[in-house]
Amino acid sequence: MEICYNYGCLARAGVVFSELRLVEIAGRLRLADSAVAERAILARVVGQLYRWAGEQSPIGADRPGNYLDFGENGMMDCVDHSESTTQLLRMLEARGLLRFHAVEPVSRRVRWVFAQHFSAVIRERSEASPADGARFVVDSWFGEHGDPAVVLPLEDWLDGEGPNVS
Repeated sequence: MEICYNYGCLARAGVVFSELRLVEIAGRLRLADSAVAERAILARVVGQLYRWAGEQSPIGADRPGNYLDFGENGMMDCVDHSESTTQLLRMLEARGLLRFHAVEPVSRRVRWVFAQHFSAVIRERSEASPADGARFVVDSWFGEHGDPAVVLPLEDWLDGEGPNVS
């Protein structure tokens, strides 16, 4: 799959996850017995996938937010993270590893005229009404490279929730 980086997906790198590593991830996700548990595990899994991707691409240089790594090859803004995390989630979904969630399109929040933020989104599967499940952001932009992703209800995230980083 491709990971994008250097702000606004200006650069891309192909990364390959070995079958052994994907089996490890599958084992973790199979431990989830509810949507809540799957989100908690998924936060850590996304971080692990980024660490492995950083072994094969420059993204290991990424730091939280947009300013701690400015100018470094491999830096990632929220556009890079939202697109790359969505690709990681789609890979997991295609392998049948998301039992309680479906991957949604990237979401954008606008707090001020110049302050936009993007994030990957998952939707909780609901047997009663599949299209109406609760939505959550899976946001890897906030932490150090490879940290667990921040998973928040979409509505809270749209209202500005999330760790405070520059």
